[in-house]
Amino acid sequence: MITTYAVLSEGLEKRFGAVRALRGLDLAVAEGTVCGLLGPNGAGKTTAVRLLTTLLRPDAGSARIAGHDLVREPAAVRRRIGVAGQYASVDGDLTGRENLRLFARLHRVRGPAARADELLERFGLAEAADRKASAYSGGMRRRLDLAASLVRRPDVLFLDEPTTGLDPAGRARVWQAVRDLKEDGTTVLLTTQYLDEADRLADSIALMDRGRVAHTGSPAGLKALIGSYAEAVVADGDALAGAAAVLHRLTGSEPVVDRGRNTVGAAGADRTLTLPRLVRELDAAGVPLLDASIRPPALDDVFLRLTGEPTHGKEHAA
Repeated sequence: MITTYAVLSEGLEKRFGAVRALRGLDLAVAEGTVCGLLGPNGAGKTTAVRLLTTLLRPDAGSARIAGHDLVREPAAVRRRIGVAGQYASVDGDLTGRENLRLFARLHRVRGPAARADELLERFGLAEAADRKASAYSGGMRRRLDLAASLVRRPDVLFLDEPTTGLDPAGRARVWQAVRDLKEDGTTVLLTTQYLDEADRLADSIALMDRGRVAHTGSPAGLKALIGSYAEAVVADGDALAGAAAVLHRLTGSEPVVDRGRNTVGAAGADRTLTLPRLVRELDAAGVPLLDASIRPPALDDVFLRLTGEPTHGKEHAA
């Protein structure tokens, strides 16, 4: 079976003065799939999205979006895509209903009123449809912004951190909307700071680091790269250094220390490491242990291992 790609880029580069934001972006997203674009702050994710949506012009490289050349056919690309950025693009002086009807008319959608009502219902905004958007909560404005990006039923939808600021119910609505879009054949490329979000939604993940894609694969495939995750809970902060030394020796990875929880964890490719051995080694090193575990890796463990970037609230062991 021949794979058709909705997003295909080769060697995209972008400079801002002396800063090389993208250093040769190679990305392939198959039609009708969800791709999560992940990476630490400064990796180039937002620049990549701005390039792929024609908001910036690349300095080098090429890309095709929904079958159209990014540089030579930008207008055709814009007709085939939808974009929901980190900041709402809706007009606060208009009601939710008026915003969506306006977007529908601008895009020459047939039946703008019906399309607006359909999207208001989908995103749980029907009851607030006739209130000004300026009176919406931050989460409601995010949902309205996402609804606006879908007015035209795009072939490719770019979502830049779509659930930032949403409560659990709001996140669940957005997740379901993404799943529905995939079922309808829409290709979705999303950046997100919530790794569980990418784990739940993405068919494939492109992990960016220093302006290029460093690793690609399915969530399960990337997790398989690091084997397991070992964690120790110690009695006090003075024991963290000793536990970190043991975990570093056993896993070959730089441990992550969470001083708030008095825990040390490390991902390792050694699938032979067992819990009894971990406990014995910590005990032999004189570490006052409260609890220990070995579990399958989560996507944030993969992120940490492959980028060296600590997750929120954690730090590398010194």
